[in-house]
Amino acid sequence: MENFQRMIYQEHASNPNTLGILVVEKTQFDRPITDEFDSILLIIVENQEVDWFVKHYEVNGQTVAMHIVTRSILMDWIDTSGYRRAAEWVIYGRKVYDRNEFIKGLKDELQSFPEDKRTLRKIIDFGKLLKNFSEGKALYESKEVMDSYSKILNALHYLARLSVVDQGYYPEVTVWNQVKSIDLEVYKLYEKLMDSTENLEKRIELMLIAMDFVMLNKAESAAAHLLNLLSKEDDYCSYASIKALPEIEHYTLDLHAIVSYLEEKDIIDMKLVPTKNPDVFQRMYKVKELEEV
Repeated sequence: MENFQRMIYQEHASNPNTLGILVVEKTQFDRPITDEFDSILLIIVENQEVDWFVKHYEVNGQTVAMHIVTRSILMDWIDTSGYRRAAEWVIYGRKVYDRNEFIKGLKDELQSFPEDKRTLRKIIDFGKLLKNFSEGKALYESKEVMDSYSKILNALHYLARLSVVDQGYYPEVTVWNQVKSIDLEVYKLYEKLMDSTENLEKRIELMLIAMDFVMLNKAESAAAHLLNLLSKEDDYCSYASIKALPEIEHYTLDLHAIVSYLEEKDIIDMKLVPTKNPDVFQRMYKVKELEEV
């Protein structure tokens, strides 16, 4: 296996387009970091025809997945959680080739988790948390208990990821192991939902109340990316103008849930502005406190 890996990465190391190569071995971990393959070869390149190219191999009964990814798609995955394995592969992967210390710099950046990237990741997870929570609540009120449970469990997962990011760590696929030592309050919510002796409907009812309290405590920090953008505006903004901001492209689909929640919790202000039709008003939004969040 080692000879095969060496043959593969030596071939790519000779290409000036290659920035770095990492090897991740299944035997290093007690969790499914390698997608059930015995090893992962992650080859990072400056550019190629497709952003992400994958090949599967088998050598003497051992399976290998080779991923060739461009620098840009890899950074997008890491910054937005587009592909959750990517950050783990970089953090835990064994460096076998590193052009101009690209891999070293990337590992250092992941360890430090810069504030601007952390702020973006928090609002991405916050948006998904809010959407799942509101859908779960609506399903509960419609007596769709099983579907509500599924949505609340998803919401809890994003709350856990938010807690991990808030403490300066990248969320791993096995996020509850991280949360147990990082945010005991959120971990206990998970335990109550999974292990309570109450019937399912009662568990969901209690979880909706408890999660609403925890979410409110985290809201301003979680939404700081959007709140800081809106704080730079001198006047109220329409939803359309907020949606058009290029900085929010990674959470546009969840923007409505975020804005609605922030208005409901009195974190942003809403006013009605007259239109040409006297019976129609446009809703406009502004951050209540202008200082940085």
